[in-house]
Amino acid sequence: MILILLLTLILSAQAYAQDDNKNQSGSEHQESHEQESGKHGGGHGHKGGMMHGGEHDHEEGENGDGHGHGGGHGHEGDKHGDGHGHKGGMMHGGEHDHEDDENGDSHGHGGGHGHEGGMHGGGHGMDNVKQYFEPLPASIIDEEKNAALIKLGKMLYMDPRLSVNDKISCNSCHGLNNYGVDNEPTSPGHEGKRGGRNSPTTMNAALHIAQFWDGRASDVEAQALGPILNPVEMGMPTKGAVVQKIQAIDEYQVLFAEAFSESKHPFNYNNIGKAIGAFERTLLTPSRFDDFLNGDEDALNKSEKKGLKKFMRMGCANCHNGVAIGGNSYKKIGLVEPYETEDMGRYEVTGLESDKKVFKVPSLRNITKTAPYFHDGSVETLDEAIQLMAKHQLGRDHVGHGMVRDIKAFLGSLTGKDTQ
Repeated sequence: MILILLLTLILSAQAYAQDDNKNQSGSEHQESHEQESGKHGGGHGHKGGMMHGGEHDHEEGENGDGHGHGGGHGHEGDKHGDGHGHKGGMMHGGEHDHEDDENGDSHGHGGGHGHEGGMHGGGHGMDNVKQYFEPLPASIIDEEKNAALIKLGKMLYMDPRLSVNDKISCNSCHGLNNYGVDNEPTSPGHEGKRGGRNSPTTMNAALHIAQFWDGRASDVEAQALGPILNPVEMGMPTKGAVVQKIQAIDEYQVLFAEAFSESKHPFNYNNIGKAIGAFERTLLTPSRFDDFLNGDEDALNKSEKKGLKKFMRMGCANCHNGVAIGGNSYKKIGLVEPYETEDMGRYEVTGLESDKKVFKVPSLRNITKTAPYFHDGSVETLDEAIQLMAKHQLGRDHVGHGMVRDIKAFLGSLTGKDTQ
C-alpha cells in the first residue's frame, strides 16, 4: 500500500512540472507575440507602443499619416482583429484630426476603428465606405417608355424662347457641356441682372431631397418652372404667356402631342415642367467612384483612396453622403464656427427660427468642375472650400496642405466619366 502511494505522488509531481513548463512557455510565446507587432485580433501589441485604453498608436506610414490616439486597439498590419483598429485608420466618433507636417497628414484622436488601407477587412473597409455612400443607379426613369417626353424636355431645356427676350434658356445657366453649371458666382438674367445665389448643377439633381438651395421646390419638375417666371432670370410675365408662346411654334405642336398623347389639352404650364423634369432625370453622371463602390478597387488610385479615408475620418461624410454624396439633407452654414452671410436660407421658405442660414447640402458629384462654391458663389477654389467647410462646419481652424490635397484627390474621382 505504501509503495502504491509513493508511486502516485511521484507521477502527480511529474505531471504538475510538465503543466507548469507548458504554461510558462505559452506565456512567453504570447508575450513575445504581442510585443512583436500585435498582428492578430484580441492582442494589444502595436507598432508604436502598447495601446491600452487611452495610449497612443504611432504609425510610421509612408507620409507619417494618422497617429491614432485613444479608445481602440490599433494593429500594425492586422486584417482580421475583430473590433480593433488598423494602421492608418478611418476613425469615427468624435475624433479630432491635427496636422503638423509638410504633407499635412493627420493625427486622429478618439475612439474609432482604423484600417491600413481602409478598403479591406471583415466588418471594416468597404463595408464602412458603403455605410456612407451608394453608387448611382443605372437609371431613374424609363427612358424607352418616356422617350417622347424626354425629347420634348431636352428641346425645352435648350430653348431660349422660354425667356422674355428669346436669349436665356435653362442651358444658359446649367450648361450640358459644362457639368450643368455656368461657372459664374451668380448667373445673369435676361437684363444682365444677377440673382443672389449660385446656380447649382442640374447633373444628378433629380436625386436630391428637394431643389434650390433653400429646398422650396419639391422636385426637378417643379424647379424647372421657377426660373421661367422669375423677373430677374427668364422674365416671362405669366404662365399663360409662356404657354401661348410655345404653342405658336409648329415643332412643339408635334412634340407635345406625342409626349402627352393621352391628354386632350397637352399644352399647359405644368406639362412644360414635367417634360423638362423628365429630361433632367436622365442627367446622371456615373464616375470612377461608382466603379469602386461596385467592387472595382483599382478604380481609385492610392491618393484618392487616401483622400476617401480622410474625407470620412474628418467628418465630411456625415453630411456629404448617399447616392448624390450630398443633396439629401439641410444644414446650417456655420454650424460650429459662425459664417458671415446675409442670406437667411431656408428660413425664407419656412419662417422657422431654426432654419436661419440653413441650406441644402450640395452634392459633391462633379465638384472639381463646378466652381465657384457655396450658396453665394463667393468661394473660388476647391482648396478654399475644403478649408472653410472644415472650419465652419467641423470646428477645425486649420487643416494642412496634405489633408486638402488628399481630399481634393478623392473628390476628383466623383467626376462623371462620360462628361469629361
